[in-house]
Amino acid sequence: MLAYLDHQASTPCDPAVLNAMEPWWREHCANPSSRLHRESLTAAAAVERARAQVAAALGAEPGDVVFTSGATEANNLALKGVCEAALAQGGERRRLLTLATEHRAVLDPLRYLERHGFPLTVLPVDSGGLVQEELLAAALGPDVLLASVMAANNEIGVLQPISTIAAHCHHHGVLLHVDAAQAAGHIPLAMAEQGVDLLSLSGHKCYGPKGVGALLVRQGVALAAQLHGGGQEQQRRAGTVAVPLVVGLGEALSRAVADQQERAARLGSLRDQLRQELLALGGITLNGAAAPRLAHNLNVTVGGVDGAALHRLLRRSIAVSSGSACSQGSPSHVLAALGRSRSEAAASIRFGLGRSTGAAEIERAVASVEAALRQLRP
Repeated sequence: MLAYLDHQASTPCDPAVLNAMEPWWREHCANPSSRLHRESLTAAAAVERARAQVAAALGAEPGDVVFTSGATEANNLALKGVCEAALAQGGERRRLLTLATEHRAVLDPLRYLERHGFPLTVLPVDSGGLVQEELLAAALGPDVLLASVMAANNEIGVLQPISTIAAHCHHHGVLLHVDAAQAAGHIPLAMAEQGVDLLSLSGHKCYGPKGVGALLVRQGVALAAQLHGGGQEQQRRAGTVAVPLVVGLGEALSRAVADQQERAARLGSLRDQLRQELLALGGITLNGAAAPRLAHNLNVTVGGVDGAALHRLLRRSIAVSSGSACSQGSPSHVLAALGRSRSEAAASIRFGLGRSTGAAEIERAVASVEAALRQLRP
């Protein structure tokens, strides 16, 4: 059986989350928007309970939570919704700001908006993948409408200083959107306290179901809907709410926050062991700053080997990736932003540890890389 070490691509659904969802698949089928009979009211109450759970996990208010199909939809709603609302209001701010290491679910909508009259500034990161504050401060100005910076990078796991970035943005009257798909449930997040205006997340990155996520929107932020056809989700996202999925999202986030500290300590220790043993093999370098970083992430470049051959050998025994699951095999733009060459990016490995990871999986990973090196290096 493969050792699953790709938890940043997707996590297994927590059994308790499956149990929480099960009645809403089988016993309760009513539409939560109907509100005309007891079953519909019961479904609506379940949705609001999940909304409160999501808000509590992220330091927000229940009214801030808009349920979506995942972080990609949430990112699109945030970025396009803010821009369309600004157009409708006749504001003069148009420029958008982001980092070169953002996920495609942020970069692609921003480039779409750039083609539609919203100039885009993409800032480089330092050699560790972190924002360069002096460049950020210099780029902000009265023409900037919104900045989008992810909390935790999906490939190299580095944690951006969100509170500091928010302070810079708000000093210039700029809205801050944070893609927290990799961070929610894994690191402490307090949306209001950290000064975040819009925050996106996805259920399957924190031991919840696929196909559900949320956008949290600070009260007072103007946002134009991207899906039309009903008044659901405070007129911001039309469509019948998937009751089982949002119940699962709420339960998953609550449980992830509950064991967050213990899990981070345990996985951080295993990750450090993995890093030390891999670096001891020689010719292997760390990608991204060692800290601050997600406890369950490790990304390394293996020197002197062909990347495709390396991954062909590794996939016989361990499930890992060379980058984002959305890259479909293309070289990582994140590693390119750190100065890695195309061949170095292809020969990189992202290890994503999770609740099921133990010493046996770490041993398997090290042994698999060592065996691959014996074949690939003269």
